Formats: sequence, structure tokens, C-alpha cells
Amino acid sequence: MLRGRELADFLKGARTAAGLSQKEVAAVLGYKSSQFVSNWERGLSSPPIGTLRRLCRLYKTDEKEVFRIIRDIAIRKLEADLEREFYAEKEKETETV
Repeated sequence: MLRGRELADFLKGARTAAGLSQKEVAAVLGYKSSQFVSNWERGLSSPPIGTLRRLCRLYKTDEKEVFRIIRDIAIRKLEADLEREFYAEKEKETETV
């Protein structure tokens, strides 16, 4: 899943602005422990896409803003992966020449 400090900070800010505790959010989402919410807010893991949409409704935040954040994270990850793969192939070519 996508991880990013920007998403983690957004989730924590939106939750606190909504006046909810991590425990309350976990209960609404059906989790027995608030550790899931804590991990999302610390950037250790990310909620599934469907859960992100539920969080938007729960926090009364703009889904488009969350979409922009996860899109940007995905683009940065894709760019990093492509760059790593591209230059790894380039190094292999140099070694065989």
C-alpha cells in the first residue's frame, strides 16, 4: 500500500479536527485496537483505499484532497521504481560492453 508522511499527517490532522480519538475511529471502522489508526498516522502503514473513503466521510474531509495525496505518493513511488530499474539496466549494459 501507499505510504507517505503527507498522508499520515493529513489523517491525523483530519481526525483531530473532527474531534475524534484514535480509539473512536477504530471502533467505527470495526477494529478492536486503535493501533491500526496509530500506525496510519505515524506513516508505518496505510489504510486500504475503501477505508480511506470511509475516513473521509467520518472526518468530513474532501475526498479529492485525499485522492490528490495518494496519487502524488503513487507517482513518486512509480518514478523511483522506474529510475532504479532503468539505471540498473544501464549498468548491466555497461558491464557487458
